[in-house]
Amino acid sequence: MCTPMSYAGSANVGRDDEPVDSMEIDGQQQLKVEGPAEVPEGFNADYLRVYYGKLFPYGDFFKWLCYANDGKHPGCDQSYVGRREFSFTLENDIYLRFQSFDSAAELESSIKEKCPFKIDIGPVYSVDPAKRHAYAQSGNNVFVPVERELIFDIDISDYDDARYCCSGADVCSDCWPLMTIAIKILDTSLRDDFGFNHILWVYSGRRGVHCWVCDTRARKLSNEQRAAVADYFRVYKGGENTLKKVSLAGPVLHPFLARSYTDVLESFFEDKLLLSQQLFASEERCQKILDLIPDENVASELHDKWQGNRRSSISKEDVNAARWKQLKMTLQSGKHKAQGLRRCVEEIIFSYTYPRLDMEVSKHMNHLLKAPFCIHPKTGRVCVPIDPNNCDDFDPTAVPTLSQLLGELNAAGFQTDSENNWERTSLEKSIRFFRTSFLQPLLKACKEELESAYNAKLQQSKNSLDW
Repeated sequence: MCTPMSYAGSANVGRDDEPVDSMEIDGQQQLKVEGPAEVPEGFNADYLRVYYGKLFPYGDFFKWLCYANDGKHPGCDQSYVGRREFSFTLENDIYLRFQSFDSAAELESSIKEKCPFKIDIGPVYSVDPAKRHAYAQSGNNVFVPVERELIFDIDISDYDDARYCCSGADVCSDCWPLMTIAIKILDTSLRDDFGFNHILWVYSGRRGVHCWVCDTRARKLSNEQRAAVADYFRVYKGGENTLKKVSLAGPVLHPFLARSYTDVLESFFEDKLLLSQQLFASEERCQKILDLIPDENVASELHDKWQGNRRSSISKEDVNAARWKQLKMTLQSGKHKAQGLRRCVEEIIFSYTYPRLDMEVSKHMNHLLKAPFCIHPKTGRVCVPIDPNNCDDFDPTAVPTLSQLLGELNAAGFQTDSENNWERTSLEKSIRFFRTSFLQPLLKACKEELESAYNAKLQQSKNSLDW
């Protein structure tokens, strides 16, 4: 168990009760946190209770999931949020499914009491999920999901054959850009190709990203429609034993794929991934790429060329760039045009860089997904939103940890009844972004839709009366 913490009255106090000096860092005044303010790294129920008690943004979180149905407008569906499933995972993997709440206060009270290690969000059902058994006894199959955000789940561990710096759940600054690329590709297409506007990207807390598409149109999609959207993005296919996982058919690329390739993937592969992952730095790695070339003679020709170059003057730094250049020239030369190998360069780049989605998560309405602002038990990091317009700047290793936040609370001192303790911590930027860039525009659109739907309904009933 970690050492106890002091919470109140610890601001500006250092060792031996000496006042702590403020120091200038990059022109900003920052507190030099020492002594009682320091909180040992870790994740446990005691830390979590303080986080849920002082920092979790219940108000904004609940407002999001109400989609403006919590107002006084006669068009509001007052039962809406109470039909949403929340799932809590308690300490020692105790699962509490089908929780439901009618107000932010109710949700807050339950979270503070139960102290879940993980909170998942499910769909909105036809009836209150907590009362599903009562409906089941009536004999009618009325307990069905009726609405749910369109969601995407991308994990870096699914890219283990495209990275050599890390594996499994580990991630570093060399491989995280694969997640950045996934955000760029999907976000652009969801907005430009599908016309969605209200998209929330969230760091999973450890090894990936989650995407919540929250437009009304997206939330009302059927399972079949969700599967069709997911399939639109599906380029990387095949299991572990399939050598070639990307096949780009047809004489020209689909406009979405062509745009992704020229705007994002090609330059990322050639300018960053080649070198950061040393893709041609060993015999084994070269062979992996040669296996993606369908013509054995061409693959063999390149292999022999590289074997001959091993003792040449190619320096260690640019062996990757040099071999890639040779491969491109060989595949795109006139003599191979008829063999359909020109598309092979694109297929290799797509194989290494294109987003790898967990298709099942996106296809089914009743899939659970971890809530934003949870804490990941393995890393202690907060599941913070990611700004898709500045995703290149996102660093998963710089995301606030639970103990860091508690240390900041200690250092700043806080009022017991303050709702905005988060403003004094490094969570401030994330909550502010969630509120201003995502929540406010979303609620504005939801209110306009409610008003419009209500007026249309009034007009319809007026017309039927006139008739």
